[in-house]
Amino acid sequence: MLRATALLALLAAAPAHADAPGSTAFCLFPLPPDNATQRHINLGIVQYVDLRADEVRIAFGGGNLGSGHEARIPVKSRDEADAVLARLRETAIRCAQPTTGATP
Repeated sequence: MLRATALLALLAAAPAHADAPGSTAFCLFPLPPDNATQRHINLGIVQYVDLRADEVRIAFGGGNLGSGHEARIPVKSRDEADAVLARLRETAIRCAQPTTGATP
């Protein structure tokens, strides 16, 4: 099992643009649908990501005494888990990009 903190490092190291910064504070990533519910996780509160050959586990929203939550994305191989991590990274990068045309 590989614990990947690279996502958090990527969020912290994303380029800052003083003129029109993006936001990683609210950065949604869609999880696979569960029945009729489409759930998204806010990447700004992800603590760590576990990559396994059968699933990707995303720990988020934790505080003291194990109060956090875990999202699990089933995968069929380690390559597929790596692809999920790549999508997480791409989403985080897009969220960190400057926003244009947004009205307050």
